[in-house]
Amino acid sequence: MTKGYWVAFADVTDPEGYKGYIAENANAFRKYGGRFLTRGSQGEVSEGNPRSRVVVIEFPSFDAAVACYASPEYKEAMRLRAGKAIMDLAIVPGYEGQQPDETA
Repeated sequence: MTKGYWVAFADVTDPEGYKGYIAENANAFRKYGGRFLTRGSQGEVSEGNPRSRVVVIEFPSFDAAVACYASPEYKEAMRLRAGKAIMDLAIVPGYEGQQPDETA
């Protein structure tokens, strides 16, 4: 089964208010097996103009990643985030194909 990933770029506009979102989203991530691979720091910008925070969350499956986003738990977290951050989010399946170091 292919893993699923949330890839998010965010600008937090109200850090104090954003804490409620962080506390609430943990409920959804726990329920659906979400695990942070990177959380919060931007790192080095090599191209483009990403937001100030880059977050990657791994889920046990793509279906779990989609279900987490649609869940009542995450809907509540989004409600708490409203007006406190701007976010771009993509939910993508993991890749299980050939890698550059493998021969065809």
